[in-house]
This record gives sequence, structure tokens and C-alpha cells, in this order.
Amino acid sequence: MALRDELLKSIWHAFTSLDVDKSGKVSKSQLKVLSHNLCTVMQIPHDPVALEEHFKDDDEGPVSNQGYMPYLSRFILDKVTGDFDLQDFNRMCWTLSFRKNLDQRELLISNDDAFKIWCIFNFLSEDAYPLRVVTEEIEYFLRKLTEAMGGSWVEERFEDYELQLDAMQHSLSAWQLIGLVGSGHFSKGIERQTLSMGVTEVYQELIMDVLKQGYMMKKGHKRKNWTERWFVLKPNSISYYVGEDQAEKKGDILLDRNCSVEPLPDKEGKKCLFLIKSSQKSFEISVSDKKRKHEWILAIQTCVSLLRQCRPPAHREARQKRRELRLKLRAEQEELELRMSELQLANEAKQLELEDMRKALEEAATNAAEEEQRRLQTQTELQDRYQTDLEREKMVRKKMEEQVAQKSTELEQYLQRVREMEDMYRQLEDALEDEKRARQEEEAVRRLQARLLEEEATKRLELEEVHLRQQHAISQTEAEKRELEKERLAKESALQAAMQQLEQLQQERQGVLEQYQTVVKKLEDATNNTKTWKHKVAEHEGMLRLIQPGSKGQQMITNWGPAAFSDAELTLRQKKWQEGKNQTTEAQ
Repeated sequence: MALRDELLKSIWHAFTSLDVDKSGKVSKSQLKVLSHNLCTVMQIPHDPVALEEHFKDDDEGPVSNQGYMPYLSRFILDKVTGDFDLQDFNRMCWTLSFRKNLDQRELLISNDDAFKIWCIFNFLSEDAYPLRVVTEEIEYFLRKLTEAMGGSWVEERFEDYELQLDAMQHSLSAWQLIGLVGSGHFSKGIERQTLSMGVTEVYQELIMDVLKQGYMMKKGHKRKNWTERWFVLKPNSISYYVGEDQAEKKGDILLDRNCSVEPLPDKEGKKCLFLIKSSQKSFEISVSDKKRKHEWILAIQTCVSLLRQCRPPAHREARQKRRELRLKLRAEQEELELRMSELQLANEAKQLELEDMRKALEEAATNAAEEEQRRLQTQTELQDRYQTDLEREKMVRKKMEEQVAQKSTELEQYLQRVREMEDMYRQLEDALEDEKRARQEEEAVRRLQARLLEEEATKRLELEEVHLRQQHAISQTEAEKRELEKERLAKESALQAAMQQLEQLQQERQGVLEQYQTVVKKLEDATNNTKTWKHKVAEHEGMLRLIQPGSKGQQMITNWGPAAFSDAELTLRQKKWQEGKNQTTEAQ
């Protein structure tokens, strides 16, 4: 820890103790006294005028901690050289702060022990204000204290206490830590003196940087006699005193990277010897047993190794690593929380998207049901229209058959009268009529054949269109295929009916062709007969007058015989029939 940060923590306690009403501000008069005491302890010239000049714009009102920091940094901390007793500085800050915050009547420790715990708190606390010591550092301190008292660490007891720290945000203030140790919660069954010695040992290690201490024999440089001294090992020196109370200091052994320590053989009646070589002198040391000899040699070698590597003492380096690890874990925790927040937001967005998709699917299903209903309705209407057209066509066909039958009867009556009136020329007239009828039948058959060919081509186009529509319907998605299955079946039924009608038309065409061949044959026979009758008539030309066919209109031949209606009527009926068929095709 840098000296400046260490001083700021103690000053913070002193400043906070002067804030009686806990408003975060202290009066100028109190700050003057505090600044004077700080300068006196740290051996810095005090300039009271500078304090007045610094706060001249604040009138007579109190000053906050943030307002006092610039003055503290510029006129006090920047002038610190380190040539002062840090313990006296801490004592002064402790004296200002403990009276307000500490009640010693319920504690099992003395004021001096409480001061040492307060210093340990400043050493272990986080570099954030207000100062707090976290659970990990509390456990570290209590473990050290338990080891120093010679006790055994009870993990379950600390775990129970750690649960109580949840309400305190997993940390303690300096006064809470002093109260925890002073209450004897972790030192049950241990005497007060032992507790005090344990606190002192931990204080010396963490605050005073005492790495090892104890009685050893040192050989003098002048008189060469052996004298028992109390040795204290620190990171850069070994101090030796007359007694354990360290009241009278006899000297120091300065350690640097060039120092060394090595064991010596027993001599002059002394055992467990080792030699400390410094830059100035060499010191022969004797201890009581080999274990202590090994411990001291190892401890001194560790200090020299750290000096060579320019590293701080082990406990300070361990504390720094713990802080860095906590910072790393805190950063990872914040990053994890940030990622969890992002995932939560992404999840919520996904849920909204899924909800929108669900609504869209429901809407699509509703639209599909409505579309299916409309298609079924349209199909029903088309079927009704097709049935109506079919019935109308049947009625027209029936009427045409009746008219054809009537005309046929009239024709038979007319022919009977002609045969009665022209019995003499019956054979000739029959021949002429047969020839004429054959020609008319031939013409009608040709027209019928052309119409049948047109109808056949039309039917084929209709079948191809139906086939293309079926292929298009089949190429749709499986869902549309299921929906249009009924319509496809209906169209197939219509197609089959059309195919049957086409086959019927082909049969009728075949019959007409056979009839045409028959008529052609009759025409040839009639032609031959006509030639014969013309020859006979020529012989009797003077006595007979040849009856010529009248100027009758051209007769129409239908599938059921001679028609009783004109060519214009037939054209009109064909036009109406074609329009009805086109409307049916467009509806489908």
C-alpha cells in the first residue's frame, strides 16, 4: 500500500469523527485543529493562513470531505517525506475517532488492542469510502488471530457468522470488526491475555512488518562474548534489543540484495550457529535448537530474495493479489450480469416475435378457412348453373326432336300426295328426289361433319384447358391440394362427362360417315337411274313435260334428321349454346 493511501484512511476516520451530526461536513475551526495536529505529528510546517485562503469563499459554513481533500493534498500530503513515526500518526487519528465510535465497557480487549485492530482494519480494508473490510479479509484476519493464539480454526463457526453478514452487505466497518474481536465470539475459552498477545502478534506481522522475532545469542565484535538479545526481523533489517519489551535498542543489521546467511559448525561450546553477512559486518548467531536455526535461516533468506526481486513482503503481496482477484471477479460478475441482461432482452424480443408469428398463423388459418368456404360456395354455384344448363339443353333437344318428328310426318304426307298425283312419273320423281335428297344429305353431312369437327376441336381445347388447370392445381402446395380435392373430383367428373360426350360425338361422326357413304352410294344409283329416265323422257319429249324441282329453301340436316327451322335460327341457337358454355368455363 502506498504511504499516501495509508495516511488517507487514518485521516478519513479522524474527519468522520468530527462530523457529529453525520452531514458529511466539518466546521473550519475543527479542521484547523485537525490540520495543525497532522502537521505536528508528520513534522510538516503548519501554515494556518493557507487554510483561511483556501476556504475564503465558503464564508463561515462547514466544509465537506471533498472540499477538504484539495487542501489536504496540496499543503500536507504533498509535503510528507516519511521522516516521522507512523505509529504516532495512527495514535493521533485513533484518539480523535475512538471516543465517539467505541464503547469499551462491553469489550474483552484493552484500548491498545482495539487500536491495533483498527490499524489492521485500515490495512485490510478496500480503497473505497466509506471504508469497509470484506468477508474474505475478515476470514484472513480471524485465521491469523486464531493461529497466533494457538487455537484451531472452526470453519463452521465462521460460516454461521458469514450468514449474518448478508444483512451488512458482506462487509464490516472498523468499529464492527473491533466489536467482533472484543466480544470473544471467535475466542471462546481463551484467556484475555492470550487474546491480547494474538492481536499483538498479528499487528506486528501485518502493520509493523515483523516477519519473525525471538531470543538468540549474538557474538560481540570487540569483546567476542556471547550475549542474549531479542531479535526482530523486518523486510529490510534485523533489529536486536535488550529485552522483549523493545525498550532499549542495541543495533540493526541492514539487509540488502548482497546479504547472505549460511550455517556454521558448532564451536566454542555453542551449537546451532549461523552467520549473517551484511554489507558492513558479519554476525554470528546461536539459537537453542536446530528447528529455530532452520526457521531463522529460511526467514532471512526469504527477505534477501524479496529484496533482490524488488518485491514487497509476502503478506502485503498476498493482500494485493487478493484485491486484484476480487476486482477481476467483480468485473466478471458485472460482465455476466450484463450478458444475462442482454440474453433476457433477446429472450423477450424472441417471445414477442413468436407471439406475432402465432397471431399471423391464426390470421392465416382464419383467412384460409374463409377462402375454403368461398371456394365451396363457388363450386356449389357452378354445379347448380351446370345442372340448370344441362336441363335447359335437354328441353331444347326434346323440342327439336318433337319438331323433327312433326316435320317428318308432314314430309311423309306430302310425299304421299305427290305419289298419288304423279303416279305416272313416280319412278322418275323418286329418282330425282333421291338424287336431290342425296345431294342435300351429302351437303348436310358435310356441314354436320364440319360442325362435329369444330365441336371436337372445341372439346379438345376445353379438355386441354381443364387438364392444364388440373396440372396447375396439382403443382400447388400440399395444403392447397387437400383444400381443392373436392373441386378436383368435381372437375374430373365433368371431364369424364365431357369425354363420354366426345366419345358419343365420335360415334355419331362414325354413323354420319357411314350414312354419308350410304347416301353417296344412293346418289350414284340415283344418277344412273336419272340418266336412264332422262333417256326415256327424251324419247317422249313431245308428249310429256318434265317436272323440275321447285324453288324450295335449302333444308338443314341435324343429328335427328331434316330440321324444321332455318339456317338463321340454327346460327342463333349455336351462339346461345356457345355463350353458356363459355360462362361455365370462366366460372370454373
